[in-house]
Amino acid sequence: MNYQTYRHDDHPVVTLSIKGLGDIVIELFPEVAPNTVHNFIALVNRGFYNGLIFHRIIPGFMIQGGWGTEDLKPIKGEFLSNGFSNDLRHTRGVISMARTSDPNSQTSQFFIMHQHAPHLDGQYAGFGGVISGIEIVDMIAAVPRDHRDRPLEDIVIESATIDLKGKNYPDPITR
Repeated sequence: MNYQTYRHDDHPVVTLSIKGLGDIVIELFPEVAPNTVHNFIALVNRGFYNGLIFHRIIPGFMIQGGWGTEDLKPIKGEFLSNGFSNDLRHTRGVISMARTSDPNSQTSQFFIMHQHAPHLDGQYAGFGGVISGIEIVDMIAAVPRDHRDRPLEDIVIESATIDLKGKNYPDPITR
């Protein structure tokens, strides 16, 4: 399903303030990938993303961030090919969790879709969508980068904040 289908006023909203560019505002969808959302909320709440960078940028595909040096416990991937019913499509603006080839290796890295990528549907845990600041995603996708798709100049997440809309969310279940 398109992420606009899941939008609801009481969902948690994350604001990523990108140094020198502006804010990307993301609505999280707990009913789509609950443990992934709980994991992201826990990381935002403890300031994990503050000061990290978007380290992989592929124009026309996605921008990826959230890699840190801390050793984190992984969570089970909430996507169809891993036995979890998640029908959120990887369309422009969707946020999804990155992982290795191990389907249960999600930790902190996430990517935001710059354009549609249907080959990712059912393979990665989409868990929200950009509701404001898609033009910032476009600006990030356009920066010069090296042969490894790393930006030549750091694109820094100055801060990540969250509005939980008065709700409480449990800690994620880790492996």
